[in-house]
Amino acid sequence: MLSRILVPMDDSDPAGRALAYALDNHPDAEVTVLHVVGVPSMMMGEAVGLTLEDDLDAAAAERAAPVFERAREVADEQGREIETVVGIGHPARNVIDRADEYDAVVIGAHGADRERVTHRFLVGNVAETVSKRAPVPVTIVR
Repeated sequence: MLSRILVPMDDSDPAGRALAYALDNHPDAEVTVLHVVGVPSMMMGEAVGLTLEDDLDAAAAERAAPVFERAREVADEQGREIETVVGIGHPARNVIDRADEYDAVVIGAHGADRERVTHRFLVGNVAETVSKRAPVPVTIVR
C-alpha cells in the first residue's frame, strides 16, 4: 500500500489528470504536489528572472501559486487535501532528487512544453527521464 505519493505538476492537462488519478486510486495516501520553477531554457529567461529577485523563495512561491490553486481545486473535487512544495531548477532532476522520500511518483505524460516538436512523442521528456531514473515506481498518466 502506498502511503506517500509525489505528483509533479505544471499547468498542463496531463498533470491535472495525474493528480486526479493519484487521488482517485490511492484514497489513503498523502499526496504532495511539486511544482518546479526557474526551468532552464535556451535563453535562460525564467531562470535568470528568478536569480534577479530579492527574495528567491517568495518569487518562486508566487510563480507556483496558480498551479497550486488548480491542484487544490482538483483535490477539493474529491474531498481530499494535498501538500504542496516548490522546487527550483530542472523539473526532472527535482522530481528524482525528492522521489526517495515517497513510495511512488505519479506524473503526467506531457508537461506544459508539450507543443514543442521534441516533446510530441508518447511520453514527454520529463516523464521519460523520471520513469527511467526515479528510485521508486512511477506511473505515467495520459
